[in-house]
Amino acid sequence: MKANHGKHNPGRWLAALSLAVLWGTGTAMTDETKTPTAPSATELATFGGGCFWCTEAIFERLDGVKSVTSGYAGGHKANPTYHDVCTGTTGHAEVIQIEFDPAIISYDRLLEVFWLAHDPTTLNRQGADTGTQYRSIILYHSEAQEKAARKSMIRAQANFLQPIVTQLVPFTHLYPAERYHQDFYRNNPNQGYCRAIISPKLQKLQKELEKH
Repeated sequence: MKANHGKHNPGRWLAALSLAVLWGTGTAMTDETKTPTAPSATELATFGGGCFWCTEAIFERLDGVKSVTSGYAGGHKANPTYHDVCTGTTGHAEVIQIEFDPAIISYDRLLEVFWLAHDPTTLNRQGADTGTQYRSIILYHSEAQEKAARKSMIRAQANFLQPIVTQLVPFTHLYPAERYHQDFYRNNPNQGYCRAIISPKLQKLQKELEKH
């Protein structure tokens, strides 16, 4: 499910992203400089941008992201299996749910990475993966998230030649995917799909960021 970024100009978009924020390469604080602070309250963000193995691998690398859960959302069938979702009859999309610390990474920043991580102009498709389960979708958890997502979509459109077709809907329920889908790239870096699709995508993204 290789996203097609040939239709837009990534340079302008990538320039807005900090390499340290995206890949967690910021300078670590020493023990002497650490100041104890109360834990921050976390928030949730739910996105779909093609195969969840790929989107999970990207968002797990962000500073401020506490966890990423791959699952199914946006459809009508309760407790769907991966096989069910692959039939395209459940209405669900493959999504990731991100638990993040807004004191470290904002929802707006997550949205910026979301637009960068896939091609939101291809309807029900990312690369060779086709079907409604691979659609681009943002499931917002609050009115504030909805407003932020709409504004972000307008800004992002300037970076794509074709219209963005991302679905924007309220979040209702996440059905976590089967255990073997969780942390898939982290647990299976040498698996064929990971080596052929995910690793090159992550490497390309990092190189693009290093140019700016």
